[in-house]
Amino acid sequence: MSVDISLDFAAWLRLREAADAAARAPELVERVRRHLAGSPRTVIHDLGTGTGSMGRWLAPQLPGPQHWIMYDQDADLLERAKAQMVDTAADGAPVTVETRRRDITRLTAADLDGASLVTASALLDMLTADEVERVVAACAGAGCATLLMISVVGRVELTPADPLDVEIAEAFNAHQRRTVGGRTLLGPDAVEACVDAFGRRGVAVEVRSSPWRLGADQADLTSEWFKGWLGAACEQRPELAGPAAAYARRRLADAAAGRLGAVVQHSDLLAGCE
Repeated sequence: MSVDISLDFAAWLRLREAADAAARAPELVERVRRHLAGSPRTVIHDLGTGTGSMGRWLAPQLPGPQHWIMYDQDADLLERAKAQMVDTAADGAPVTVETRRRDITRLTAADLDGASLVTASALLDMLTADEVERVVAACAGAGCATLLMISVVGRVELTPADPLDVEIAEAFNAHQRRTVGGRTLLGPDAVEACVDAFGRRGVAVEVRSSPWRLGADQADLTSEWFKGWLGAACEQRPELAGPAAAYARRRLADAAAGRLGAVVQHSDLLAGCE
């Protein structure tokens, strides 16, 4: 998801953490809990860790000793993630952490050897078709369950409605599918591509909706999300900048006053969890 450039990435991750936690599908976590039941030690590989929100959210919901292996290419984010990680599981068992500075799209099944579970949050839509294939191949080859959450699917509902909403949404989705640095991103098509990739390898997948529901109590997040959403749309279609100026003033005034509501649709998927 695009972010307004006035907000640094770590700050954006902090701002969205509670919304991500509220949106994630609890029934998939229950499936994971049953799948891992009785394991003497759970090893979880978290891809694209960022500041570690996935670990902070999931580890306290799973019982038993856990060892988290966190991957990111940003050393500073990994340091924060490790420092801020919880140290106890749902039943008080210890949670330990190690970090690996790696390109997660280059991981192989051998890298994930011994994994009980692979996790990621807000990652899939930033990958290309080839990168999704490689991630799926690694997870399926390792034979572990895979929980990939909060992937953008290209649907946004704003209240009150505005005539420009649909045009901005279409431009944003085109931006999500843009080619940058030789990489053509999947954006809203990533979940379907991931499901297909697992299916070709004979791995069953469950998909659940995980929408952000933003309102008056998340005015700061709503404003920052909106600025990033609109900015990406205008970057993709510069001719929108003119009409978008008045639109932005209206929408941001509504957000500041707690009048703007937004449902930002995402999907969660769980693969290989029999």
